[in-house]
Amino acid sequence: MKRFFDTELETFRSNLILMGETSIRQVRDAIKALVEGDVALADMVIAADDEIDNLEVKIDEEAMRYMNLRAPIATELRLVIVGMKASHDLERVGDEATSIAKRAVKLAAESPLKPYIDLPRMANIALEMLRDALDCFLNGDTEKAIAVVHRDAEVDAINKQLYRELSSFMIEKPDTISRALELMFISKSIERIADHATNIAEEMVFLAQAKDIRHREELKKSASI
Repeated sequence: MKRFFDTELETFRSNLILMGETSIRQVRDAIKALVEGDVALADMVIAADDEIDNLEVKIDEEAMRYMNLRAPIATELRLVIVGMKASHDLERVGDEATSIAKRAVKLAAESPLKPYIDLPRMANIALEMLRDALDCFLNGDTEKAIAVVHRDAEVDAINKQLYRELSSFMIEKPDTISRALELMFISKSIERIADHATNIAEEMVFLAQAKDIRHREELKKSASI
């Protein structure tokens, strides 16, 4: 039998998914603005940052009200706590999208240092991780959550490879330093987005199994068993 205020939890869950979809869109648009040199699109990403911030505030307010008024049982309490943590990670994803967009505006004024191949590839992986982590919030798929955690190493590897390549550019051609640094910062932003996706996936495991796998490799291996 459903508790009479289950609709409040559904609203809470829906707002978190909306926040996730908005964050994903912001990152995708920021990367598109970079690749296409589209300053207008980059400006739109920057201007829309408040939308994500407002959703985080709304989710926190809903969570606090629910905990204060509804005396949630253990599973509901985990849902609310995990949702609050996930919304914080999504807000940081939005911040990274804004940072990428601001750097895209700067880079649009100069000729590209190199074809934009690795950065979009990194971003696609990070966004796939983020979407999969959010899907786990809806369906409790622990195996998918663990797969997200393991994919973080893939993004880290591309980030390191890009740093090496861009460092070589700066050494060999000093006139590329400013552009190379901007691309390094963008690469780091994408790497952080993957980290936030990983955080959310780990929280999804806690939601489904009441098992905290953060910083515990042995539990990450056994969580899906």
